[in-house]
Amino acid sequence: MALINVAAREIHCKIVYYGPGMSGKTSNLQYIHSQVPKETKGELLSIATETERTLFFDFLPLDLGKVRGFQTRFHLYTVPGQVLYERTRVAVLSGADGVVFVADSQKHKLEENIRSLRELAVNITRQNKRFQDFPVVLQYNKRDVPGALPVATLDKYLNTLGWQRFEATATSGAGVFDTLKAISKLVISKL
Repeated sequence: MALINVAAREIHCKIVYYGPGMSGKTSNLQYIHSQVPKETKGELLSIATETERTLFFDFLPLDLGKVRGFQTRFHLYTVPGQVLYERTRVAVLSGADGVVFVADSQKHKLEENIRSLRELAVNITRQNKRFQDFPVVLQYNKRDVPGALPVATLDKYLNTLGWQRFEATATSGAGVFDTLKAISKLVISKL
C-alpha cells in the first residue's frame, strides 16, 4: 500500500521483483541503480543472512511527473528466489504496490517459473488482495541465452492473465527500463 508523506509532498510506492532463484532479479536492480542519476536515488542496500539476501533502494523518477501535486518515490526490492526462503518473500511482498515477475527464459527453468508464479498468486491472495487485479508486469529475462524458450511458450504458461510483458537481458540492461516504466505507470494508475 502506497505511503503518503504530506510534509514532503511525496507518495512512496513499493515495487517487488519476484521470481525463481537466479532469474535475474538482482541483476535488474543493480542495472537500474547503476543508471539512475545519483541525486535521485538512495543507496543500494542489502539485507543479508548466512544464506540469503534482499536488495533494495529508492529513487525519484524524473519523467513520471506528479500525482495530484505529489512527487512519486519508488522503493524497489528483490526477494530471494530459492524455494526455502518463502517466509522472507512473504515479508518483503507485504505492502507491495506492484510486482515485476522475472521469469528465466531457459527451457529447464520453466517449471520453476510456474511454481514461483503460483506461489506469488497465493501470497498476494493471503494479503486479502485479488491477484487478478494486482499490478503485475512480466519480464522474460535471459533472452540472449541460446535455446531460450519462445515468447509464445512463456506466454502460454505464465501470462494467462494477459499482463504486459517484456523481453530482457538484465545483465546488459536490455528491456530493464521498459519493464520498470511499465510497472511504475501501472502502480500510479492504481493510486
